[in-house]
Formats: sequence, structure tokens, C-alpha cells
Amino acid sequence: MIKPGDLFEHILTRYRGLFATLFLLPISVVYGAYSTLRAQIAFRRNSAPARHDARVQAVIAQVEAWKQDGCKEKLTTGRSGWKTMSELVPKYKLTHRKIDVGLYDILGIDEARAVVRVEPLASMGQISRSLIAKGWTLAVVPELDDLTVGGLIMGFGVETSSHKYGLFQHICESFEIVTAEGKLLKCSPVENSELYYQIPWSHGTLGFLVAVELKIVRAKPYIRLHYQPVYSLDEMVEVFEQASRDTANNDFVEGLVYSGGTAVIMRGQFADELGSDGAFNSMGCYMRPWFYKHVQTYLEARKSGVEYLPLRDYFHRHTRSYFWAMEDIIPFAHHPVFRYLLGWALPPRIELLKYTETRTTQRLRERYHVIQDMLVPIRYLKESIRYFDEHFQVYPLWLSPMAIKDNGGKPGFIQPLKMADGTVDEMYVDIGAYGTPGIGKAFDNAVALPALEQFVIAHQGYQALYARTCMSREDFRAMFDHTGYDALRDRLPHCREAFDEVYDKVSAKGRVSPVEMRELERQA
Repeated sequence: MIKPGDLFEHILTRYRGLFATLFLLPISVVYGAYSTLRAQIAFRRNSAPARHDARVQAVIAQVEAWKQDGCKEKLTTGRSGWKTMSELVPKYKLTHRKIDVGLYDILGIDEARAVVRVEPLASMGQISRSLIAKGWTLAVVPELDDLTVGGLIMGFGVETSSHKYGLFQHICESFEIVTAEGKLLKCSPVENSELYYQIPWSHGTLGFLVAVELKIVRAKPYIRLHYQPVYSLDEMVEVFEQASRDTANNDFVEGLVYSGGTAVIMRGQFADELGSDGAFNSMGCYMRPWFYKHVQTYLEARKSGVEYLPLRDYFHRHTRSYFWAMEDIIPFAHHPVFRYLLGWALPPRIELLKYTETRTTQRLRERYHVIQDMLVPIRYLKESIRYFDEHFQVYPLWLSPMAIKDNGGKPGFIQPLKMADGTVDEMYVDIGAYGTPGIGKAFDNAVALPALEQFVIAHQGYQALYARTCMSREDFRAMFDHTGYDALRDRLPHCREAFDEVYDKVSAKGRVSPVEMRELERQA
């Protein structure tokens, strides 16, 4: 007799695309509508600072209660671990004391200073919609709508304007955090500067983020996007690096690599109106082909081209298809019939996809599927693409240039490349590998990922920590500078009692697969 649980796993494993279409998409649509409506109402009411202040005081009161109880448990935010963008789920949420940080709103725009003040759980979709309506945009707008400000700061955030403005952390003018002592501190380059430079990448291990000021720039209605196909690795690297370093003429730079020697390099500029040198592309229309598929047509046609995209369509051009991961989730989702009928409902929510993972799909994902972003100095781009081609062959690869800014001599987890002659090169590139490697059964993540991490360390790069991390604690500290971080944790009262180290949160010690997390939750 077949057990109900085994039948359910069989359905989820063999008919995952159909299950996602019939069940996960409708749930995602309803939740998305609720979130959008809530954000619009909150923004129109301007989320009065008085209400924000009261919510912050509630966070402080919870920390004070923890102190009165003897500081017995480690602390974490009360936000569900299923909502993270990682393929893994934080198991420490089951054992640590949860502090409710229900801070979701946009607090206000200061046009004179060109900053927007937001709470940490405000999302990219929410912020970009609200700012564009007022003629502004964030200097860096990471791709997916559901990414939150807090996650992008405490973890990592990059986009195609990062060659010009740096990572998401570099557009942060100030942070407000509640420490384990229960104090509210404002941190900026001139106020509590050591803490300001250590908060990015700290994964909530120095305090609870409660507000952020973000740099904004004037928005224009369109992006003029130039597509340039390239047909050799040397040409790819030369064109991409030249475009990345030309911050005066290029507001946005992106590369999609379709093989070890072919790619399309894109340069974008803000535009006030449609030009006569290119066609209008309503990329945000759900019936249109997915962006990476559209880009590939320039490669196949062996010609360059120019298009004009609406601003928000450009910012979230990869959202519907989760870059190119959607083909693994719903294999028929790019079919014209599906796009016309249900393209408007994409994508399904990440937490639902994780929660419905099965033991079978877990085993396949852990061995054969790659979701990694590696950040390497741009001078090592050629070696890096060769490495990915030899050991992974997962295409497309996403290339996004980024400047890693100097902290003015202050320590931080990541630093620009310091050359032997004393010069500094800020320009790095994010190489995003998402999908199933093309080398087939010979591929094993358990071997390939640790080797890739060693390659990145050897080339003075960094790993985006939302993804699976195999490094030992020693290698982790070799990759990320902990000097200032350790000193702060020693100096801040109750910090070590309250918070794990970053490594303990992002390694296998702190995160497990969705299947393992469901079992742990049932046991709890």
C-alpha cells in the first residue's frame, strides 16, 4: 500500500512543474497582491516616524527582556527562515530567541540630500515602484523584487550599475541598529564609523538593523540598451572590461556568457525619450520572451543592436524567469502558450518552492545543481571563465561588474584589490552560475564547490554567502577580513553572548536543506 507521504513526494518529484503551475503560482499571486497593496497604503500614509520610533522601541524592549532573563540564548530576528533567498534554510531559527523586527516601510525621501530612508524589510520591488513614481531611483537596484534592504546589506547586493556606484552597501549613507546592549546607534562614515564599515556582510551578528538611508539618483523613463555579441574569450574580456571601467558613459553594464567563447555585452544609459537609433522593447510585458532568451537572438543573428526599455522593466528584466532558473522549476514556462496564459503569474515565491522540495529533488540539487556567485578582480576574468567552462559548463553565466570601494583605511569584510606595487584596483566582477552543469554525471557539487572556493581564495575574490558554503572556518577567515569585526564583537557589550559569528550562520553548522528543516520543525 502506498503511503500518502510517499505519493505526495512522487507527485512533487515527477510532476513538479505541473504542481508549481496549479498550486504554487495561485498562492504566490495572492500573497504578492497583498504585499503590494500593503506597501502602497503604507507609503501613501508616509509611515509616520512616530510609528517607526514605537516599533524600534519595541525591539529595544525585547532585547532588554533578554538581558533581564540572563542572556541565556543567542538572538535572531523573528522573520521566517523560509523567506530567505538562499536555497538553504537557517536552522538556528529553531534554537535562538526570536526578536520581532517587523519593519517593512519606506519612511521618507529627502530630495535635498538625495536619500531615501527605509526600514530593513522594505523590498526592491516596493522601493523601485515608489521611487520611480516620484522621479527617483536607487543608485543600485538589485534584480529580484522580493530582495529586502536588510538582506542586501547584511549579506550582499549587486547590480549592473555597481561598476559606477559599488555594491548595495556602498549606497548606504547611514545605518541605525539596536545593539545587544539595547542601545540605538546611528552609524555613518563620521559617526560610529568602525561599526558602519563592519555592518555589511555581518549577517546580523553585530545588532538588529532598524533603518537605513540609501543614496538615490534622478530617474529617467527609459534605458537605452546596446547589445554587442562577441565570439572569442579575448574579445569578451576586452569589451566587458572596457565597458565596466567607462563609468562616464555607461550607467549600466552586463554580460551574458553563452559558452566559453561567446557572450553578449550590454551597455545601458538613462534616456529621457525614445531615440530613432533603436526600437522600443516593452520587456516587462509577461507575454514577451524571457530576457536572456531575447539577448541570445543578437548572438545568433551575429549583429549588434539598440533598444529602449522602460526603466522598471530594465531593473527587473530577469525577475519573471529567476534569471534562467525557471526552466528547471517549470520546464514548459517559456512556451508561448504558457507565457500568454500564465506568464503574468510568474515567478512562484521562493519560500513555497523550498518548502515543497522532496528528498529526491534535494539529492539531485545538492549533487548536480549550482547556484553560486563568485566575486573576483576583473583582471582575473579570463582565468575565471576558463575555470567555469572546464569544471562546470553551466550557461548562461551572468557577469555584473562592481567596484569594491575602499573604506577610507577602516577595516571591513571585503576590500579592493591591493597590488604588489601598492596600487589599488576597485573593479571586480560578479560571476553568477545558476543551473545544471553541462558535464553531466561526471559533475559532483561536493567536489566542484570546494575546489571553486579555493580558486576564488587564490585569486583574491569573495563568495556571495547566500549560497552553499563549504569552506572551513580557517578558509572563511582567509577569504574575509575579520580584524575589525573581531575587535568590535569584543568591545560591544553582550555582543558575543547574543550573536553567532558569521561563519556559524552561513556554513553547514547554521543552515540545512529545506527537507531537513521540515523534519527539524516537526521534531520541535
